[in-house]
Amino acid sequence: MNKRSFKYAWVLDKLKAERERGITIDIALWKFETTKYYCTVIDAPGHRDFIKNMITGTSQADCAVLIIDSTTGGFEAGISKDGQTREHALLAFTLGVKQMICCCNKMDATTPKYSKARYDEIVKEVSSYLKKVGYNPEKIPFVPISGFEGDNMIERSTNLDWYKGPTLLEALDQIQEPKRPSDKPLRLPLQDVYKIGGIGTVPVGRVETGILKPGVVVTFGTQRTDN
Repeated sequence: MNKRSFKYAWVLDKLKAERERGITIDIALWKFETTKYYCTVIDAPGHRDFIKNMITGTSQADCAVLIIDSTTGGFEAGISKDGQTREHALLAFTLGVKQMICCCNKMDATTPKYSKARYDEIVKEVSSYLKKVGYNPEKIPFVPISGFEGDNMIERSTNLDWYKGPTLLEALDQIQEPKRPSDKPLRLPLQDVYKIGGIGTVPVGRVETGILKPGVVVTFGTQRTDN
């Protein structure tokens, strides 16, 4: 396929169809720890054909990380009237994800490379749209990054020394922990169900209200099946 960057995408894109087509189709989960949080990444599809899967993943998130293509043509396509940058930002807000981090990706492929002017242009245009959607752009970090080269992902990059804001990892640590009503009845929307060898069937989701603990009796769905 002659695309070096796919070696990183394949960490989460494990379906045969995803690797053959070079796009994310289904949501995938990956966990890591920062100095402050234990994070679960929900990798959601960016392609318009799989928007239902994107909605499933986004609805579980505490913070949206909006990845913006900074290349010539790439950004313009995403921010256009029917572009996916617009649609994903709108869906995130509609689904109740009130916190957002914007990553201006592919800064290594701008003209010229790591262009501050291009970054400023993107921040201005995306901020304007996010404000219309309902976000407060002043509370959203815009992090210039290169996912392929690793610029500003974990450590500050000398290629982007004009940028004085947080790295992506630092921005994640700045997320405000959401307050969940633990005094209410348990409500846990299911994201997926996995069959794990040696363990069995494992439902996966996010606790919206109440507390989940060993031994608690729960009711699934509308059929009122107690377990």
